[in-house]
Amino acid sequence: MMMWEAAWWGFVGGLALIVGAVIGLVWHSAARGIGLVMAFGAGVLISALAFELTEEAFERGGGWPVLAGLVGGAFAFFIGDWIIDRRGGQHRKRSGGQQAAGSAGAIVLGSLLDGIPESVAIGVSLLGGGSVGVAVVAAVFLSNVPESLSAATGLRRAGHSTRWILGLWTGVAVASAAAAAIGYAALGGAPPQVVAVTQAFAAGAILTMLADTMMPEAYEHAGSVVGLSTCLGFITAFLLSQI
Repeated sequence: MMMWEAAWWGFVGGLALIVGAVIGLVWHSAARGIGLVMAFGAGVLISALAFELTEEAFERGGGWPVLAGLVGGAFAFFIGDWIIDRRGGQHRKRSGGQQAAGSAGAIVLGSLLDGIPESVAIGVSLLGGGSVGVAVVAAVFLSNVPESLSAATGLRRAGHSTRWILGLWTGVAVASAAAAAIGYAALGGAPPQVVAVTQAFAAGAILTMLADTMMPEAYEHAGSVVGLSTCLGFITAFLLSQI
């Protein structure tokens, strides 16, 4: 039963990709607005990975599992992102960067690379019979909206149809649900140290993704004011985690 709940919450986080894509297709939003939303989502994610993932991982398994997970997650994302960049997916979060005809497959792989660690984190938050981490789900949702919004705009400019774009993000949302369920099922009876490594791995991958993609894009669109928006997102997620 809990595995289905994990899948549901993973899909809720992934559903934001569809919402963002619809907004990007029907509403020509200003780049500055996209940047501010991206910055807010980045702040929410930073708070969630610090308090909901890394701190909890340390309490579960201690220092070495956390260190191993953070380093492993960071390098895994870095290597995967490096490969995807060279296949045409380096601008997958940009509203005007998906122009290359051969980049569509890389955009799909890049979106999965960005989303799977977040979805696994949602599934892991349900371990032990507890309730889902509200801050984690909110962080994933708020970060996914501007990602698919800007990407959908660029994909439309590259000549892809509305049906193709919505199909792409629906597929990624379903994959997010599956990743959350698998994360919960695979780690349900695992030792605390293994769970801790997994949580820290997700945190390391997400943090590297933020620094590599979301935050530079947010700054490019909205300038120095993104610092305030990021801080507001961090505060919002922290307060949610205390509820």
